[in-house]
Amino acid sequence: MKSNDWGKLEDINFDYTFESGVSKNLTFEIYGKSDGIAILLYNPTTNKVILSKQFRAPVYVHGISEGFSIEVVGGAIDKNESPESAAIRETEEEVGYKIDAVKRISTVFLSPGIVNEKVHLFIGEYSDENKTENGGGVIAEGEEIEVLETEFSEALKMIENEEIIDARTIMLLQYLKINKLID
Repeated sequence: MKSNDWGKLEDINFDYTFESGVSKNLTFEIYGKSDGIAILLYNPTTNKVILSKQFRAPVYVHGISEGFSIEVVGGAIDKNESPESAAIRETEEEVGYKIDAVKRISTVFLSPGIVNEKVHLFIGEYSDENKTENGGGVIAEGEEIEVLETEFSEALKMIENEEIIDARTIMLLQYLKINKLID
């Protein structure tokens, strides 16, 4: 069994004092890699969003959608790269839109009981003028990404019917809805 190819599996051990005053030595396994980003592109003029569809092994193992997941742009933050720069870079690599600015929404842990990765959430406006010839992922990284431009209302329905099951995507679509940034 491998555990250090994509991330690093670590045992951590420390003494913890509970509110009752009792101290106990605790040991945990934590799996992690570099922190990541997720960004939802939206067009308030056309009421559309950009999503991606790509193969995900855990989705496949669970027998869902033949392993394909519909989600926002996401990726790792490279060494010496800011989360904002990573979001802009990943946007062009994955879906082929060159944007200049992003808005930070939050930083979250998606599975804080075991995974060490923090994910920085962003939104960014796009227009047809931002489209480049790039997109589709980085073949050398094993990515093959289908770009989906869809009505915002359709994306929300995709949450209801569980076509969208990615937590980052659900959070960012709901952020747009709650803050009435798009109809």
